[in-house]
Amino acid sequence: MSSHHVTLITRAECHSCEQAAADLRRICGELGVPWSTEDVDADPELRAEYGDRVPVILVDGVEHGYWSVEEGRLRRALAE
Repeated sequence: MSSHHVTLITRAECHSCEQAAADLRRICGELGVPWSTEDVDADPELRAEYGDRVPVILVDGVEHGYWSVEEGRLRRALAE
């Protein structure tokens, strides 16, 4: 069981967000890492921080990347 948690900051009707979610579903599923999504438009603080950059990937609450999942980099971060 992983001690990490991945969060995907997303928004409705965002093709890149859907692709990132599919990537996380596969990668986190393989590694046994829990992950969740948060809607950037449902939270004014998230919208102010990430509004123009979704999807954003957070690992343990810290920004790891945005716009796409860098699989190798994410796997390395989750292996630590």
